[in-house]
Amino acid sequence: MSVKPEHYDVIRKPIVTEKTTLASETGAVVFEVAIDSNKPSIKEAVENLFGVKVKAVNTTITKGKAKRFRGMLGKRKDVKKAYVTLEEGNTIDVSTGL
Repeated sequence: MSVKPEHYDVIRKPIVTEKTTLASETGAVVFEVAIDSNKPSIKEAVENLFGVKVKAVNTTITKGKAKRFRGMLGKRKDVKKAYVTLEEGNTIDVSTGL
């Protein structure tokens, strides 16, 4: 398994919140991913970058909010999250960098 530069384009960053910490207790890790990525490419990227076996990938898209900035109306970007469930015995430590 070789790490391709495209894998770093698919996986943007890990998301560390209270909800994702609770998900990590069941063997899931949450990443922000590229908006145009699909489940097979996310699975391949995680397996190659971290050297683990992936059991399942679930994705959600959060639509960006409309916000005001200095009186001008703007919009935050849409964010896609991937909930990656790992096989038994595999772990990823998201507190360390890639």
